[in-house]
Amino acid sequence: MLIPTIGIEIHVELKSKGKVFSKGKNEFSTYPNTNVTVLDLGYPGILPQLNKEVINMGIAASLAFHAEIAKEMHFDRKNYFYPDLPKGYQITQQKTPIGSNGYIEIERNGVKKKIRIERLHIEEDTCKSIHTEHATLLNFNRAGVPLIEIVSKPDIESAEEAVLYVEKLRETLLYLGISDVKIEEGSMRCDVNVSVHEDGTPFGTKVEIKNIGSISNVGVAINYEIKRQTEMLKNNVKIVEETRRFDDKTMTTIAMRTKETGNDYRYFPEPDLPYIHVNEAWIKKIEEKMPIMPEVLREIYQKLGINEKNINAILSNKKMCDFYEEMRKNMNPIILSNLLTGDIISFMNKNSLEFEDIKLEKNNLGGLVEALERNDISSKQGKEILPILITEGGDYNTLINKLGMKQISDADSLLELVSKVIDENPESVIDFKAGKDRATKYLMGQIMKASRGQANPALVNKLLIEVLENL
Repeated sequence: MLIPTIGIEIHVELKSKGKVFSKGKNEFSTYPNTNVTVLDLGYPGILPQLNKEVINMGIAASLAFHAEIAKEMHFDRKNYFYPDLPKGYQITQQKTPIGSNGYIEIERNGVKKKIRIERLHIEEDTCKSIHTEHATLLNFNRAGVPLIEIVSKPDIESAEEAVLYVEKLRETLLYLGISDVKIEEGSMRCDVNVSVHEDGTPFGTKVEIKNIGSISNVGVAINYEIKRQTEMLKNNVKIVEETRRFDDKTMTTIAMRTKETGNDYRYFPEPDLPYIHVNEAWIKKIEEKMPIMPEVLREIYQKLGINEKNINAILSNKKMCDFYEEMRKNMNPIILSNLLTGDIISFMNKNSLEFEDIKLEKNNLGGLVEALERNDISSKQGKEILPILITEGGDYNTLINKLGMKQISDADSLLELVSKVIDENPESVIDFKAGKDRATKYLMGQIMKASRGQANPALVNKLLIEVLENL
């Protein structure tokens, strides 16, 4: 049986205010070549200046991934010639990565596994190439945007593990607040190395896969490549080291170029940037500002009794999770999680809305949660109120009074209503005595109709059965 071996390299764009070595703005612009300086364009004689904010973000990422932080580091020049790199070299960290020997812990089918991280290093992004029918155009807005490259050890053994690893890495960086990590928009780019080998034999020849545009496609690309390589070996076809791209239309990998020899980038220390010395005080200062991580929140939510489906839904939406964290300590956390991950997410998906687009506020949603817990309103009424709170906002109590939706839970008032409906429907009483279930359902419907949906259904059902059984 052939065993897959998988390693993943992930480039993540950081959300610093400025670029890593220039004074250019690090912000997305729909207008090409507007966030550009002469250094980004590779003008000769212009000296780089390191952005300290980027180092702070690199330290935070290293801490989050349990990596050893380099106390002394420098930048290197990676020399190659390509149109997207006008200087003829990229400034990166080859010899002294900011973080090394870290790990990410994933869980699959109740079993936990650590995927080792070989290194995290900081580098500058290149400009963006736009290929047209007649020419290749260059947009330098991306040139000099700070990146962290995170390189895993070849510890991943399946597509499922790979997807879990990428999801956990993305989630961690998102909660750190240092990147948008939107793989679909290019702020997170994923390259996968895949090989297969017989158990007990050395690793096989690895193949690199690029151009993977979503996390789910990471798994698709890996499964296809495992199948392709397995069939080649069964047919005695030699696998060559090459770079392939993932085609999301055919869901296959396509050869781009072979690697007959290793790349010689002629690395040497960047002479225009000083060495960086990181002491424990610097690391501690960043550690103290670290936000609470998703795995810690997961344990808290499990202890609160929230089901795994709801936990995953909350944690997958950072803004929703922040909102939930602000609210859960002052009200029923389970009712709150059910609303957020049920009707609210459903409404957002149906109307193509992001959480920041809706008008929910802590006070108005909190009022709804408390009303549901006290049985002031029914769950059905809650479903009617939520779309109004989502689209219009406003005060919960004012809305309830305006809609006349306050639930009737007074036993004496409901008993009077139950008796009246029973008196008006003697046939249903006969059906109930005959053991027909439909009688109770019909009478319940008539009572809810008479109360315009405001009667507490649980209490009504209890009173109705008691009265019927005593007739």
